[in-house]
Amino acid sequence: MSDIEIAQQAEMTNIVDLAESQLGLTDDKLDAYGRYKAKVSLSVMDELAERDDGKLILVTAISPTPAGEGKTTTTIGLSDALNRIGKKSMVCIREPAMGPCFGMKGGAAGGGYAQVVPMEDINLHFTGDLHAISAAHNLLSAMIDNHIHHGNALDLDVRRLTWGRVIDMNDRALRDITVGLGGTPNGFPRQDGFDIVVASEVMAIFCLSNSLSELKTKLSNILIGYSRDGTARFAKDLKAHGAMATLLKEAIKPNLVQTLENNPAFVHGGPFANIAHGCNSVIATKMALKLSDYVVTEAGFGADLGAEKFIDIKCRKSGLKPDMAIIVATVKALKYHGGVDAKDLAVENIPVLEKGMANLERHLNNLQDHFGLRCVVAINHFAQDTDDEVMLIKNTVEGLGAKAVIAKHWADGGAGAEELAQQVVAMLDEDSDSFQYLYQDDEPLWDKITAVATKIYKASDVVADKKVLDKIAAFSEQHGHIPVCMAKTPYSFSADPSLRGAASDHTITIRDVRLSRGAEFLVVLCGDIMTMPGLPKRPASERIDIDDDGVISGLF
Repeated sequence: MSDIEIAQQAEMTNIVDLAESQLGLTDDKLDAYGRYKAKVSLSVMDELAERDDGKLILVTAISPTPAGEGKTTTTIGLSDALNRIGKKSMVCIREPAMGPCFGMKGGAAGGGYAQVVPMEDINLHFTGDLHAISAAHNLLSAMIDNHIHHGNALDLDVRRLTWGRVIDMNDRALRDITVGLGGTPNGFPRQDGFDIVVASEVMAIFCLSNSLSELKTKLSNILIGYSRDGTARFAKDLKAHGAMATLLKEAIKPNLVQTLENNPAFVHGGPFANIAHGCNSVIATKMALKLSDYVVTEAGFGADLGAEKFIDIKCRKSGLKPDMAIIVATVKALKYHGGVDAKDLAVENIPVLEKGMANLERHLNNLQDHFGLRCVVAINHFAQDTDDEVMLIKNTVEGLGAKAVIAKHWADGGAGAEELAQQVVAMLDEDSDSFQYLYQDDEPLWDKITAVATKIYKASDVVADKKVLDKIAAFSEQHGHIPVCMAKTPYSFSADPSLRGAASDHTITIRDVRLSRGAEFLVVLCGDIMTMPGLPKRPASERIDIDDDGVISGLF
């Protein structure tokens, strides 16, 4: 069966009943969206303030490939497995954006028998959070043009505006546009453009805020551009932040759903994993840690992007600390990193697999050596995997000071990940306090950039032209304490997506930098980074349909 067919056959528990029986939350703490979705009141955090936090497990992966790695599926399967062996576990993942659902990537609710449900709702509109973020972002956009139209008291330089527009859809035609055409009533013509909504700084702020008041403060500090004399202008100068926060007052509450095995899950927030930090909201993670003994969460893309940003941005700003990491790998993906063509991935090839292991080794060493994390490698199992291939991975990982465990959650749900869960529990029963950041707050911005590029990517050099270096120097004067958010291809340790495996001794070229002042990090653009994806030649939307009874098909 397809993922959507499996999800449609699920026997779900009423979300109010699930919240009370498994989390101890009464219905007055919930805003139900139908029978199977609910938002949880932020007041829960105040009531649980004295309760000890559970253990935080970060699920990351090797560098992404066309073969897929199954990070979200593993996150869900591990949480279900922990519950199966008698532990109280909760999953925290990001909300899917609709653009990729209709494009090439598909949904983001897991797969096979390790999914969160209702799958169709989660992938399509859900509780409206992304629409609220889009509305808040575009309200600020409208207020900027309105301010210019009515006299421009802030003397905004239309050539130096840094705030564009967003939409929750992949539409390449909107990347670069001209607005204000049609004469005097329609404002002043200027260049503009759209990003996908998950690339919005509002989304990043939303996911890094601990409260509604903090959200409003961060929104007020959004940089919208510069005046003609070079003075920075912010959202608070337009008095936009109060209305923006108002649009987000419901969205900021975590979304409670369930897995196929009727275990609780928070699906909340979804910043782009490239120009932002790529993980679910701080509020949902912290609430889950109060409500359960184990919280399994994920970060976007491979560990070089997702895990690094989870630690150096999300954890640094929130005080969270992962207790361990799971690195998801597949035999197929490792063979792809070894150089085999995608069409030949199902054929046993030990020499190529051995070569591809360099990618997993790099990620594992980075997490252990640079971040001080205990790690387990989850071998996400496919039917074509041979015993010799699996044994090669296990032996290699063991030689690197970690354990590799086969996980069959896609086919068998939580039961297929029980060995992984047992290994996780055994590791977490041992104390460890070696967690660390890659760099310190007081290091110069350029040194932070260099640390990520040389230590994590193993670049031999980092270069930028004078214009970019001058921007970094200018930002350093007032914002030198903030972390850096490296935006590069997820498919390679380099900025070249064609370099598979574990690229070393390459040069990282910094094309530009952008200040996300509200979210408080510096976006560092390396290579060609697309913040508004386009649809492929055969978009997934061509296969999605709905029948007369309202049953959806083709969504994956």
